[in-house]
Amino acid sequence: MGLLELFITACVPVFNMLLVTGVGSFLATDFAGLLSKEARKHLNNIVFYVFNPSLVATYLAQTITLESLAKLWFMPVNILLAFTFGLIFGWIVVHVTRAPAKLRGLILGCCSAGNLGNIFLIIIPALCKEKGSPFGAPDVCHTYGLAYSSLSMAIGAVFLWTIVYNIVRVTSKVNEGNAQTDHTKVSTSGSSRGTASEENCSVSSNNVNQCTLPLISNSSVPSTKTKVPLSERAKGFVSSMSGAVDFKKIFAPSTIAVIVGLIIGATPLIRNAVIKEDAPLRVIHESAELIGGAAIPSVTLIMGGNLLTGLRGGASVQPSVILGIIVVRYMLLPLLGTVVVKAAVHLGLIQPDPLYQFILLLQYAVPPAMNIGTITQLFGVGESECSVIFVWLYALASVAVTVWSAFFMWTLS
Repeated sequence: MGLLELFITACVPVFNMLLVTGVGSFLATDFAGLLSKEARKHLNNIVFYVFNPSLVATYLAQTITLESLAKLWFMPVNILLAFTFGLIFGWIVVHVTRAPAKLRGLILGCCSAGNLGNIFLIIIPALCKEKGSPFGAPDVCHTYGLAYSSLSMAIGAVFLWTIVYNIVRVTSKVNEGNAQTDHTKVSTSGSSRGTASEENCSVSSNNVNQCTLPLISNSSVPSTKTKVPLSERAKGFVSSMSGAVDFKKIFAPSTIAVIVGLIIGATPLIRNAVIKEDAPLRVIHESAELIGGAAIPSVTLIMGGNLLTGLRGGASVQPSVILGIIVVRYMLLPLLGTVVVKAAVHLGLIQPDPLYQFILLLQYAVPPAMNIGTITQLFGVGESECSVIFVWLYALASVAVTVWSAFFMWTLS
């Protein structure tokens, strides 16, 4: 199959995503008024707690077994490598562009954390339906593709809420520290202008100069060092680690759904009772599959509404920052990912499944994760700038994802 035909095949799912995204943007306008910020918030909660977990659990339980799980071990390694390379490239972008302190965490997050779930759930089913797809029968491709995509989404969420979340948290504290330092400098300069008033400091009844009282008290009181027991230090270390890592975010509903799906799929007794056509509890699987079917269109509509915020926003971002993130996400990472995956195939670390290899490759070529915007909102750092960056990155995603998808399929066919 020629590269042009593969390019046309890759265009269809991306155009599907763009059309539904455009509908979401239209519904979020004042003219339509159906997908306001509050409505998107409620719909996003339903997707987060109900639709996505149902979709993830059903397809993993249907396709994952102990044998197939042993063959998928490279996916967490691949995602970790993508995050690591993205952080390295993001650090270079921060230093080359001399980005302000409040945007450093946002830049590192956009360069490292890709959209490893929602875009796959949109692109893979549409790609499997195309006649020129090199991934075999459409129904088999659809089932296994959604299973691989669900696993990718869950692993990506774990890395996102452990790595990017803490990077933004740390950089936001640094930014707050700089702001407090500037405020202290202003206060100090203001107090230096009031030297004349300080010379009129009062003297108390016991003839102690109150202007020098803090200095006397600090120097005269000896510092006492108390020996902390080992158990208390261990307890403090555990509490500090639990504060640094938000386990509530790591064990999100989709992550719990992955665990449930893996348990059902890997346990023959439970699998035979729930998954098979004549299973006595098949109504549970069918109901969850029905609910999960609403995840993909809902997520795409929300994404369209969120991107409209970036178009309306008045925040300004350095063009060099946007260009740097574009180069990292759509040029450097896909090229490096191709080398990594092909090397793993050559070494026999990856199973000879074109669909599985395609998803591993595409993990390097997707736009930033939408949850980065949620993280910036949590810490109140770079919210408007995040919307502006997302508009550019997702606008170019239609071209970049199409080109790289066609190239990846060409290398696999």
